[in-house]
Amino acid sequence: MNIIIVGAGDIGFSLAKRLAYEKHNISIIESEQERFKYVEQALDAQVLLGHGADFKLLHQAGVEHADLLIAVSDQDEVNIMAAMAAKEAGCKKTLARVSNPQYLSSKAYLNADKLGIDTLLHPESIVAKGAVRLLRQSAASDIIEFADGQLVLLGIHLDANCPILRLPLREISAQYSQFPFRITAIQRKDFTKIPGGDDILMPNDHIFVVLDRENIPQLLKMVGKHNISLERIMILGGGQIGYLIANELEDNHQVKIVESNVEKSYTLAERLDRSMVIHGDGRDINLLALEGIIDMDAFIAVTGDDETNIITCLMAKHLRVPRIISLINKPDYAPIIPTIGIDAFVSKQSLVVSGILKFIRQGEIVSIASIPGVEAEIIELIAQPGSKITKKPILKIAFPQNALLGGVIRGDQIIIPTGNTQILAGDKVVVFALPGAVKKVEKLFS
Repeated sequence: MNIIIVGAGDIGFSLAKRLAYEKHNISIIESEQERFKYVEQALDAQVLLGHGADFKLLHQAGVEHADLLIAVSDQDEVNIMAAMAAKEAGCKKTLARVSNPQYLSSKAYLNADKLGIDTLLHPESIVAKGAVRLLRQSAASDIIEFADGQLVLLGIHLDANCPILRLPLREISAQYSQFPFRITAIQRKDFTKIPGGDDILMPNDHIFVVLDRENIPQLLKMVGKHNISLERIMILGGGQIGYLIANELEDNHQVKIVESNVEKSYTLAERLDRSMVIHGDGRDINLLALEGIIDMDAFIAVTGDDETNIITCLMAKHLRVPRIISLINKPDYAPIIPTIGIDAFVSKQSLVVSGILKFIRQGEIVSIASIPGVEAEIIELIAQPGSKITKKPILKIAFPQNALLGGVIRGDQIIIPTGNTQILAGDKVVVFALPGAVKKVEKLFS
């Protein structure tokens, strides 16, 4: 595909890197001089310096023949203007990032339909939803939902006292055959492995398991964990993400939200009905103690500064808060988060890039997701009539190495596949794959 990306910040750069790896033709427009120089040296792509909605630059980037324009700069006006101009010039599809969630409403004076843009993306809403999922599924470090939440992929960190350590996976499956599940990947330090039946689990492994949502309690019991009831939640950061999380939780939870900016604090107090808003510096351990952090069931830090989020989460850990979640914006921090005692994190870059990739993918691919720090993709595909995957049982198909079928959604039925499972046309199938195997997997389903 010929793809134009407007804005080479963390999201735009990460997206361009992923798409360039997939051999798409990428053109990037970036207005900031230093960032332009960095991206030009770091990526094998055409990089142009200037305003993202400049007609001459869009023409130079080949907008008339582009398959897709993705505008993800930090300015709504630039993104919207670039997407509208691209559509008018002949670009097939357009996506624009917006910081104002009002654009997403069907009742808004200006929304995607009225602007002539295919999709508007609000990163803060995506991150807030991811954080709420992790708060509600407290034993998991990661959670991705498929088929409206019927089928889930859980990331779980294995402690030294986990009952299933040092056992081959096929023995674990036989021992816990009363409920179906599939361990689709093992993250061991910086290495991601798509496992076979002879692989064993070790302390501090991070495993990814696909299963029916109804079987989550049994899985947690199997790995020696349990969900904590989270009634009292403290949120650090009263920006859009913090507000959206509090707004979602306050009807059924006791929520306190700490914000250092006095004007934001007053605004939050007016917009939230039941949450307690505290004006103060969340890095002040005395303030947190005074506001009852030791009585909290969960602490989540979602300020715009990664270092503040991590440090305050470590303070909360020191004070023995049961559930701790941090927002991170810099992907380089992802591998260290589990090693320093933070239970889980949400990555703005990863969640938004996954959302954009879902929009880009065509044909048999329903959705695609990735987990920060894990070198794999989780793909939800639809088996097409006559495709190779439907010809034989899985056992007799030459499935790519470094890829694994995790689950099958057939109407209202959830199937955790075995070697004898026969994939049917129309089945939605969740696959865990390392990057080199993705294209081979796609060919089996098309």
